[in-house]
Amino acid sequence: EQGLQLLELGGSVEEDYIRIARCFEATRQRCCRLEQDGRRAREQLARVEAERAALEVKLKHARNQVEVEMKKRHRAEAELEKQERKLQLVLELLMREPWGNEALSREQCSVLSSLAGRHLGAALAPIRRSSTVDESCQSLLSPSDISYDRTEDDV
Repeated sequence: EQGLQLLELGGSVEEDYIRIARCFEATRQRCCRLEQDGRRAREQLARVEAERAALEVKLKHARNQVEVEMKKRHRAEAELEKQERKLQLVLELLMREPWGNEALSREQCSVLSSLAGRHLGAALAPIRRSSTVDESCQSLLSPSDISYDRTEDDV
């Protein structure tokens, strides 16, 4: 457009050609700058995509590790409940048997009575819960926020 406007203004042909050449040079320089900007943007995109891929791998490993740890925790809690039931049965057996009261000292009987009165599970609950992770807290690292959707792993 500028070239056409220059031609319409009149003047010498040589001056018009010089003005047109300057316009073409300015356009060429602008194209070169845009090409360099595009190259830098593509390089930055490649770096960011590589970083994203690395982070996705780390996320996948973290998800797998959380899943493994949760399975271990559930197995440990199931085992603990199983042992608590066994202990409760032994306690009930000791408290019911007449020979059990004779074989046990007075102090042992009072401890067993207090445990039986409070229910064994409630007596051991503070011990068990002090070592577990509080999952009710809403944080970025909360296991409840982690999605186990395997469809993203295929990407």
